[in-house]
Amino acid sequence: MDSPDQVFLHFPHLTPVQKEQFVTFGKIFSGWNAKVNLISRKDISHFYERHVLHSLGIAKVLDFKPDSDIMDIGTGGGFPGIPLAILFPGVNFLLVDSIAKKTKAVNDMISTLQLSNVRTLHTRAEKTKGRFDFIISRAVTRLERFIPLTRGKIKKLSRHPLPNGILYLKGGNVEEEIREAGVEANIYKLHKFFPYPFFETKAVVHVPR
Repeated sequence: MDSPDQVFLHFPHLTPVQKEQFVTFGKIFSGWNAKVNLISRKDISHFYERHVLHSLGIAKVLDFKPDSDIMDIGTGGGFPGIPLAILFPGVNFLLVDSIAKKTKAVNDMISTLQLSNVRTLHTRAEKTKGRFDFIISRAVTRLERFIPLTRGKIKKLSRHPLPNGILYLKGGNVEEEIREAGVEANIYKLHKFFPYPFFETKAVVHVPR
């Protein structure tokens, strides 16, 4: 059954504050989703597995170092940015979306959750300023169209075990998209971390800078 316990099971070192934030996130997200339709209405019953745990798949691939700068392009209802911001309170997150009603909802959720390490920006990704250690996203578009949005936005100096770059949550034929984009990339299959049918075709794609 879908519940925050699925998150707690796979991330056993959460603090009481973080656990409470994940519980609260589900409650306030449900309220906003009824008004704005951030995810499919029928999908709300799978909120923790298909959205929160899916977002946290990035954390199974890489442990962000404190003071890292992360940009979430096309955050929508706050995925993967908000779950990762709860998990990494010492990391700076910028959540970007071009749809104003979505950034309004995300701003309210950030405020309610008291996440001081997150800010939002209502704009198109290509108009954002600054450089980041990693750019994250969840299946906004095909890789060949996504990669150009990140050019000039990734820091040169890497401080992590993986080189700075893109961490992209994708499903389906990931290998084909990588070939289509003409890039070198690493694929991390999420079913190795989360033994549920939903994750059989899901992966994190790391595209180095």
